[in-house]
Amino acid sequence: WETDARKSQVNWAILDSDWEGELCRVVEAHPKVIAYVKNQGLGFEVPYRFGSVMRRYLPDFIVLVDDGRGKEDPLHLVVEIKGYRGEDAKEKKSAMDTYWVPGVNNAGDRGRWAFAEFTEMYEIEKAFGELIETSLAKKRER
Repeated sequence: WETDARKSQVNWAILDSDWEGELCRVVEAHPKVIAYVKNQGLGFEVPYRFGSVMRRYLPDFIVLVDDGRGKEDPLHLVVEIKGYRGEDAKEKKSAMDTYWVPGVNNAGDRGRWAFAEFTEMYEIEKAFGELIETSLAKKRER
């Protein structure tokens, strides 16, 4: 996918599927997206346990979103695109939701983070929009 230079600091995203291309299209078009990058060769990985074995999870994308706090304090959204969800995918999501996101947010020195997993190609645009609207609504409630 040839990225939009206004939304990504790399000129190409190496895609593993058409689904990832759909996410690129959606985030490039969304007005609240500041920037995004495919997590390809960046070294961003999350440890998780699958059974008794420690593994490394490499999420698909990182998207910076202006969720109402301005571009100086963006939400770092870690995005996974997943069609088939095997047991390892469930453990990765659990590690993100239960340990990694709360841990990095509690540390407080790496910005604000969230995790999203999209499992339906034709619902990515709707699901992403709803996620952003929910985040904006939470900001307004504060």
